[in-house]
Amino acid sequence: MEQFTYFEDYEIGSSRLTSGRTITETDFVVHAGHTGDFFPHHMDAEFMKTTPFGQRIAHGTLVFSVGVGLTATIINPVAFSYGYDRLRFIKPVFIGDTIHTRTTIAAKEDDPKRPASGRVIERVEVINQRDEVVLAADHIYIVERRKQPA
Repeated sequence: MEQFTYFEDYEIGSSRLTSGRTITETDFVVHAGHTGDFFPHHMDAEFMKTTPFGQRIAHGTLVFSVGVGLTATIINPVAFSYGYDRLRFIKPVFIGDTIHTRTTIAAKEDDPKRPASGRVIERVEVINQRDEVVLAADHIYIVERRKQPA
């Protein structure tokens, strides 16, 4: 059965936590190949030994992609993603770190372009195995309003 969650159904403060995903060296290599980002901070272990990090750090866009992907477990046919705001890479993620994502409904507002819909802002926090937030962003959804009886 399809789940329909209309604008009116979202509750500010409600949250969910995803399952975890361990970041691997393969993730680094595949992501570098997809994006063309072979920056030494991600790919050169010897160089990174000379930095305060001491080891390679995951691409921020890799952490974002995996973190958002972990949330993609529910299909709501009356909503669509309008994009992300306030994206921040807060702490480094290393090979072997396990991340999961917490989402929290932070706000609801009218959509000036679509009166039959509203905007739902979901705070996205990617968290490592030490419960540290490593990435944060606001995900904006356009969500249909419940149809009013005529």
